[in-house]
Amino acid sequence: MGEVKKGFKRTHHCGKLSLTNAEETVTVMGWVQKRRDHGGVIFIDLRDRSGFVQVVFNPDIDEESFQLADQLRSEYVVAVKGKVEKRPEGNINPDLPTGEIELNGRELIILDKAKTPPFIIDNDIDINEDIKLKYRYLDLRRPKMKDIIALRHQVMKATRDYLDENEFWEVETPILGKSTPEGARTYLVPSRINPGNFYALPQSPQIYKQLLMVSGVEKYFQIARCFRDEDLRANRQPEFTQIDIEMSFINEEDIFEMVDGLMRRLFAIKGIELPARLPVMSYQEAIDNYGSDKPDLRFDMKIKDISDLVIDSQFKVFSGTVVNGGQVRGINFKGGASSPRSKIDAYTDFVKIYQAKGLAWIALKEGSLKSPITKFLTDAEIDGIKQRMQAEEGDLLLFVADNPSIVASSLGNLRLEIAKEEGLIDQDTYEFVWIVDFPLLEYNEEEDRYDAMHHPFTSPLDEDIALLEMEPEKVRSRAYDLVLNGEELGGGSIRINNRELQEKIFKVLNIGDKEAEEKFGFLLEAFEYGTPPHGGIAFGLDRLIMILGKTESIRDVIAFPKTQKATSLLTNAPSRVSEKQLRELGIKVD
Repeated sequence: MGEVKKGFKRTHHCGKLSLTNAEETVTVMGWVQKRRDHGGVIFIDLRDRSGFVQVVFNPDIDEESFQLADQLRSEYVVAVKGKVEKRPEGNINPDLPTGEIELNGRELIILDKAKTPPFIIDNDIDINEDIKLKYRYLDLRRPKMKDIIALRHQVMKATRDYLDENEFWEVETPILGKSTPEGARTYLVPSRINPGNFYALPQSPQIYKQLLMVSGVEKYFQIARCFRDEDLRANRQPEFTQIDIEMSFINEEDIFEMVDGLMRRLFAIKGIELPARLPVMSYQEAIDNYGSDKPDLRFDMKIKDISDLVIDSQFKVFSGTVVNGGQVRGINFKGGASSPRSKIDAYTDFVKIYQAKGLAWIALKEGSLKSPITKFLTDAEIDGIKQRMQAEEGDLLLFVADNPSIVASSLGNLRLEIAKEEGLIDQDTYEFVWIVDFPLLEYNEEEDRYDAMHHPFTSPLDEDIALLEMEPEKVRSRAYDLVLNGEELGGGSIRINNRELQEKIFKVLNIGDKEAEEKFGFLLEAFEYGTPPHGGIAFGLDRLIMILGKTESIRDVIAFPKTQKATSLLTNAPSRVSEKQLRELGIKVD
């Protein structure tokens, strides 16, 4: 047991053997998946990263190997030399790529023994995720997980190949950088050489890639590691990977054309064909029709505005809301009129999660209208509502009356909830859309100030710059997101490329001259030396792999992920460090 003896060299991978290898003598190496003793003949399923092959040990062929095979257990690591033979008729396994052949073992070496693993190395296991993460090196042996790791490699390689073909240069940017206000909390790294000072791990390479454009690189990309010290939600990780892209002398159309081509290349890996150009939708259109800036277009059920139809109605919940500047909007749940009242009540409770005060409804059932509100509406108002909502017999109309943001949020989430419950979403459909013309700013009521909706380096639309001083909330940006099936795949913008406009944006964001100079002085100074118009985009690689791999958790597509509490169950990180290390850094821990 131990090293592969001299001259005993692997010639083939288990999962790549086929009938074309029949009668060949081959050597394979891998892990024992199963061992079965069938009346004096021992069978093992041998696994490596390429797949499985059945190996047969017969004492009539080699007694020594047969006796050794009797010792084998799951996850033993072995090397086998033998002859590839066609399986007898009736023993062919059509579910296995190597199911037409088997390997008659002539020599066997046990390279390493294994304890019984805490779970079976198989795709169909139902165990606590913490156990899988603690023994991640075993979890990664499962074929499904290896397929995802292989897919990740293929996507990264295809990305590099495509961008190289389009004359991009891959440039690494620093991991140890400067702490700047970019949104989420940063991870800080103390400097031993400069006591009391800290590096920050990058949330993104944003500033560096803009400096590369100032430098004349023109076309940059990086598969970049990024870090955010934030409270984790589902499918968030403290460290993640972006496909980061930046280009000079371009506009939005150039970005869209380049990225559309990249998406076609990446989705072709899974045999998915995309159109030559992906559709574009304005932010306002997305909010108006779908209640979200990342709309799921795999089903219809658009939100309709009926405010103008009910402004004078006797139903004061509707008319009073509109008179006070709110909206009345609704969705048509096709065929939903047969829903029991308990389900409608559940929908009412659901929209209250998003701060809606309630949910009005009209059911078109059995040739009449069933609703507690129609008695307050005239025939003309009802006809107008039915026409606007494209209502037919059997439909259930659901309405929210409130301020625009609550209406959008509540109905946008309700349409998704109904679609999931009713199975309206085709899981094999891929609906992309570019969302453009985002608001440049969003108001932070807690701090009584404006925040950048994307980041402070996003350029406003030229025609809206004049609004910055008096009506900043109306300024639209040159930002764009690429959305797929209701998930934001990536986002970017055309950047600000002159100091004067950048300083004006800082002032609107309540970043004073001193703070701007302290945190971004090097960037502002760079803008004084001739900066080309430029823009870019960053994609979440992990989320992209999650969608392509059809897995529900982002943790499945990262080799060694953290838990939702940002810990590694495998290595027990983060952990305490020695007092000596702390003294060297000038740090005391309470």
